[in-house]
Amino acid sequence: MNKQAGLWIDHREATIVLVTDGEEEIKHITSSSGKHIRYSGSSHSKTPEGLKEVTSEDQRDRKFTNTLNAYYDEIIAVIRDADAIQIFGPGEAKGELEKRLEHAGLKEHVLAIETVDKMTENQISAKVRERFPV
Repeated sequence: MNKQAGLWIDHREATIVLVTDGEEEIKHITSSSGKHIRYSGSSHSKTPEGLKEVTSEDQRDRKFTNTLNAYYDEIIAVIRDADAIQIFGPGEAKGELEKRLEHAGLKEHVLAIETVDKMTENQISAKVRERFPV
């Protein structure tokens, strides 16, 4: 069985196109991470004992990171058995997913990573078919 996966990803959603022996299947995975707000400067303070206080910003960052990691793990579960993987999208998520794939031992399956803007499902499917023709 020959299986390829192409996916468009950002921090909010992923559209995955799986091509298996010429048959195409499209899956959507949505992240519950919401929008991540980054603050400039550091508001960390030390307690009188010299310990760093955990701020609400730290808690939000940790929650955002944990939510994204679960999102990436869900995507990896779908594409794990692909012989070749194509990743594209507008922002940082594609690089973050690549690192997670490397950690999962799947980096050698990644053929291409490309920066592209928002795309429709049909455009994503066409782009994947371009990379993995039948």
